[in-house]
Amino acid sequence: MVIEIDALGREVVVAREPRRVVSLVPSETESVVAMVGLERLVARTEYCEEPRGCIESIATIGGTKNVDVDAVCALAPDLVLANQEENSQRDVEALIARGVNVFVSFPCTVAAALAHLETTARLLYVEPSRVPEIDALRVALSRAEANVRARPVRVFAPIWKDPWMTFDGRTYASDLVRLAGGVNVFADRARRYPLAADLGRAEAKPTTRDTRYPRFELAEVETRAPERVLLPDEPYRFGETEKRELEAPGRRVELICGKDLFWYGVRAAGALERLAARLSS
Repeated sequence: MVIEIDALGREVVVAREPRRVVSLVPSETESVVAMVGLERLVARTEYCEEPRGCIESIATIGGTKNVDVDAVCALAPDLVLANQEENSQRDVEALIARGVNVFVSFPCTVAAALAHLETTARLLYVEPSRVPEIDALRVALSRAEANVRARPVRVFAPIWKDPWMTFDGRTYASDLVRLAGGVNVFADRARRYPLAADLGRAEAKPTTRDTRYPRFELAEVETRAPERVLLPDEPYRFGETEKRELEAPGRRVELICGKDLFWYGVRAAGALERLAARLSS
């Protein structure tokens, strides 16, 4: 029997090796396949597209924000992997209310991602020490923490446009940037409500909503003086148009793989090393 505490503070019990796993999170899906193969994965979301070339054979049960709860329940899963941020609270609560064994994750640092990978392995009845990606991340994290730059590169990475949006220092992506030798120029900038307040046009109102993803106008980017701009291809697919829009003297603007910046699963070690190499060049 395996017992783990999830991000909601719930005690999740997996009484026997789970043979029917549903993943509602793209990075979790990739991790499950890396650890136990496709045989135990019975469903995924439409956005779970890795590992390409084999994941296509697994049935889909909606998107990350609109899971087909009835379809998941009909599969009688032993374990469902969800994320507090990526999946809708409505869907997660509906699955739990119907007695489905759901484990909810929410790693906001690379160290937390490592701990979650170890937890995922245990939930799948796999010894974490036998998962090479876990060992690789442990080594990469230790090396990065020991070599944090005294003068980090000032980095800006948007995640959306219309309105422009980015992440603050309380996110996995911001911690990854830090460990790779950068500093997120929006690390200290919380999201304000309503939108007019976020854009500096009105007074902010008290809120209990998530404030980790500020919206802004490009003029604010200039005041924060980034040296490097990283334009990911997800969740918004930035391209050459935005690259030209953000170019400025003394600033390097690059298109990058969004999975490297935001996916916290088995690709994290390689992502950290690739981002560190990019920022040091």
